[in-house]
Amino acid sequence: MTKREAIRQTQQENTLMGLGFTRAEVESMRRISMTLRRWAEHECNGDIERNDDGIPYRSFAANGGKHFAYRISDREAGALKRLQAIISERNQRAADAVTSYIQGDPRGAALYILRPGDVPADKTADSYYTRGIVVY
Repeated sequence: MTKREAIRQTQQENTLMGLGFTRAEVESMRRISMTLRRWAEHECNGDIERNDDGIPYRSFAANGGKHFAYRISDREAGALKRLQAIISERNQRAADAVTSYIQGDPRGAALYILRPGDVPADKTADSYYTRGIVVY
């Protein structure tokens, strides 16, 4: 880790702790964000596909053009479940409620924490999520 990355990570940690998250929750959210980004990257590349029932499969083409797939654990669902638990615990401790936004494009950060007022009342987070706090 470079000095610049360490400074950015410390600033992110301090900002989220200022919102009422604990240090352990901040670290968990950082790992969740990295997991969701990797998952989105694999989906975008076609390495992970879901069947009609929503079960994820790792797929690849071997030599000779044969297509293979095998079932994998749903890390996306697990990460989202852990994130929801962290957000609810924080919202029980604090007066104002924060929400999360998952950005599924693998070219940027996957997780944003939205404070009250970040998204206008009559709008959706899809266009305003960058006003929130990015979790790398």
